[in-house]
Amino acid sequence: MGVIIKEVESKSELKKFVKFPFSLYAKNNFWIPPLIFDEINTLDKTKNPAFEFCKAKYWLAYKKERIVGRVAAIINKRYIELWNNNYMRFGWLDFIDDEEVSSSLMNAVESWAGENNIEAIHGPLGFTDFDPEGLLVEGFNEIGTFGSIYNDPYYPAHLEKLGYIKDTDWIEFKISPPAEVPEKISRIANLVLKKYNLKVLKVKKAKELLPYGREIFNVINDTFKDLYGFVVLSEKQIDLYIKQYFNFIRPDYVPIILDKSGKIIAFGITMPSLSLASQKAKGRLLPFGFIHLLRAIKKNDCADLYLTGVRPDYQDKGINAILINEMAKVYIKDKIRCVETNRELETNYKILGQWKEFDGRQHKRRRCYIKTLNNK
Repeated sequence: MGVIIKEVESKSELKKFVKFPFSLYAKNNFWIPPLIFDEINTLDKTKNPAFEFCKAKYWLAYKKERIVGRVAAIINKRYIELWNNNYMRFGWLDFIDDEEVSSSLMNAVESWAGENNIEAIHGPLGFTDFDPEGLLVEGFNEIGTFGSIYNDPYYPAHLEKLGYIKDTDWIEFKISPPAEVPEKISRIANLVLKKYNLKVLKVKKAKELLPYGREIFNVINDTFKDLYGFVVLSEKQIDLYIKQYFNFIRPDYVPIILDKSGKIIAFGITMPSLSLASQKAKGRLLPFGFIHLLRAIKKNDCADLYLTGVRPDYQDKGINAILINEMAKVYIKDKIRCVETNRELETNYKILGQWKEFDGRQHKRRRCYIKTLNNK
């Protein structure tokens, strides 16, 4: 019996779709489980506000009545209009090391693309930049970070055999914070604060950041609007992300820079690492998963840097030095020994250059693949 591809059409099938990697990577020490309810909500067409401008289909691959693969396909109308690219996205791609399985899954994606006159397919990408993206092509023996893709080394070869080629890469660094803040960074940070009459927001509780939530995401929209594949977040998406994430952040790990009128001009979102805690939680907050996550947030010796944003009118003015200075002080205080930078475009030389001041190494590379179709 060959491979059978079945479209996900029910809630029970969606749960199977989300849970498939849990069996595929059950014995893998580098894979980080996502939160199951989070994944379901993201893929649920009644709960994710991205479906106001997106269409999506999901498929499961079966062999001998056993699930052996999965894939999602997304048509993001806003992306097509904004970038003038008639592209479809694929994501949530996982499969056993079987070329019949991977080709059957991608054939389902390409068939739907043909029905919609799509010109090219690229991915792995999600509905937004806050979803996991980028196939791992280097760093298979490095532990993943919460919210990122992990895949076995055979994935790239399967896609390339099917005609998918590199479109862009993201790279990641693992950095060891210094025992003291570098004098150069500290000096530049203080000069820039004084020169532009800026200040660092100081709060003690996560709820004190809530009034700044919408403004943070507005800066994200302004900062990332020209980066690969980015689509400006809608008001409903912003509200969802504020509700979803702001109760879990540690304020001292989220430096926010204000101008003289109290408006946000830059921020950094960093957190104690949730990787090991997520492995212990096994994708569930209840009954005890949340305890592992809370412990990791309160006490940890590793941290993840998720993203930074600087308002366009303040870019190239040394603002990043302030953010790095504030982060370094927290890392030193909490005796953080390693920091993961998460994905950064390999062409974003300004951001990549700032890590030269620290002891670290590039340890992961992620790739967005693309395949041009014959559809017109």
